[in-house]
Amino acid sequence: VQLQAFGGGSVQAGDFLRLSCVASGRTFSDFSTGWFRQAPGKEREIVAAISRNGVTTWYTDSVKGRFTISRDNAANTVYLQTSSLKPEDTAVYYCAATYSNTVTPRGCSFWGQGTLVTVSS
Repeated sequence: VQLQAFGGGSVQAGDFLRLSCVASGRTFSDFSTGWFRQAPGKEREIVAAISRNGVTTWYTDSVKGRFTISRDNAANTVYLQTSSLKPEDTAVYYCAATYSNTVTPRGCSFWGQGTLVTVSS
């Protein structure tokens, strides 16, 4: 599956962005998907994940209550709605997909190209 992420930008602290990741090439509902981010000088970390049918979601502690992951399998798209953005959320955000039930950096075989989110104070 090919993934294309977009929606990043430069915003002020407290603002919001909606990231989208559009899939093509394979049946999107076959994949668990997730959003990862990588800040300068840091390792890539998982931000949120969602099951194939969208029922089960998971968030890293630092974004709980601020970010929401969702998907529309009919539109082959996974979203990351962000809110109350903080400077520490600044990173390149990647979407990824895996046939596995578990979304991990090493387990995802398919990656989007990344979209930059910059949050200034």
